[in-house]
Amino acid sequence: MKITYYGHSSFEVETGGKKLLFDPFISHNALAAAIDINSLKPDYILLSHGHGDHMADLETIQKNSGAKVICIADIAGWLNNKGIDNVHGMNFGGGFNFDFGRVKMVYALHSSSMPDGAYGGNPAGFVIFSEGKKLYFAGDTALTLDMKLLADENLDYAILPIGDNYTMGADDAIKAAGFINCKNVIGMHYDTFPVIKIDKEEVSEKFKKADLNLKLLPIGESLTI
Repeated sequence: MKITYYGHSSFEVETGGKKLLFDPFISHNALAAAIDINSLKPDYILLSHGHGDHMADLETIQKNSGAKVICIADIAGWLNNKGIDNVHGMNFGGGFNFDFGRVKMVYALHSSSMPDGAYGGNPAGFVIFSEGKKLYFAGDTALTLDMKLLADENLDYAILPIGDNYTMGADDAIKAAGFINCKNVIGMHYDTFPVIKIDKEEVSEKFKKADLNLKLLPIGESLTI
C-alpha cells in the first residue's frame, strides 16, 4: 500500500491494483502548486464531507479520470444532480467490498455542507481493508469516544488531522491514537491556512514522547506501508 500526500487532507493510496484519491483539494492550495491535477487518474475518489477545502477539485478530476466517487449518500445525490453518475453512496457503520478491498464508513465529528450551501449530510471517515493492511482516514473530526470502536481493528496506520481550530489538534490527535490503538500516524489538515499552521518540531516531539510514530509527509512524497 503506497500513500502519497497532495497537501491539506488530500492523499492518493495505491492498493489492490487501484488508485484511491481522498479529499481532492489541490489546485486551490498554494502549498500544492507543484501538483498537476490533470495528471491524476484515480480509479476511486473518497470524499469525507462537502466542504470546499476537501472537494474543490473533485468534479475536474472525476471527469478527467471517470473515477467512482465514494461518499455519504446525501452527497451522492448532490453529485448526481451535477451530472456525476459514477457514485457509490454509503452511510455510517456500512461497509462494501470493492475490487481493491473493503471500505467501511465511520463517524466523524465536524460540520458539513456543499460549496453551494446545499445540505451535505454528515462528515465521515473511512477504514480501508486491502492487501492485508488496515488504514483509517479520519476526515475532519474532533476527538470523539466513538473512535474507541476502532480499537480492536488492529489498524496499521491512521491519517489524523492535527492542525487545530477546525479539527482536533496535536494533543487530541495523540489521545485519538490511543483510542484507536494505533501507533502509526500520518498528519493532515495543517499549515494550509494561517489558523492551522503548526510547529512541526514541537508536534513531532509530542508524538515521540507519547511513543507514537508520526509522519509529516512533504507534499508530493510517498510512504509505503
